[in-house]
Amino acid sequence: MIDIVDAKFVTSAPNIKAAPDTIEQDEIVFMARSNVGKSSLLNALTNHKGLAKVSSTPGKTRLINYFDVTFMDRENSEKKLAKFVDLPGFGYAKVSKSIKSDWEKNLTDYISKRAQIKVFIHLVDCRHPFLEIDKSVSDFLLENSNESQYILQIFTKIDKLNQKEQNALRKEFPHAIMVSSSKKKGLPKVLKIIYDILEENNDEN
Repeated sequence: MIDIVDAKFVTSAPNIKAAPDTIEQDEIVFMARSNVGKSSLLNALTNHKGLAKVSSTPGKTRLINYFDVTFMDRENSEKKLAKFVDLPGFGYAKVSKSIKSDWEKNLTDYISKRAQIKVFIHLVDCRHPFLEIDKSVSDFLLENSNESQYILQIFTKIDKLNQKEQNALRKEFPHAIMVSSSKKKGLPKVLKIIYDILEENNDEN
């Protein structure tokens, strides 16, 4: 079983120039449109209620937030260090156009130029799986990621769907991962996938 045994906030940065200089540390990037449950998932994965602030105002966070996390394989007590990176929520209409433009450029620069990124985690609300903005993000990641990077699509709030709806979603997205932060569903699977990727990356270095 894989757990996160330590997690702490490191810093916030407005753009890639201000990002922490940790070239040796793999980054796991979490991205989602506003109000999909990104902060709740970060808190649930790290078992740390107040790690990422859950805002009542979607789109409020405009900084890139960095967290040091320590994974542990409970079977052999082996540990792996990584950074969770919480990107600002995208696609929130109430942000002014000038702020939105700067914000999107900073995110684009970060996603396409940050060499430390090992995994992109794109969160999608399971109740709205076909939004154009999420398709655009998926296409962007496919175009801008390199062959050493992984893209995981995770559907949040799966507890809001009944079994029939869940089955239909799985049929439509067979490779996606379904989670519920509040019910702790799917979290061990997410941690195991990330850990395996980190382990594979270490083996290659």
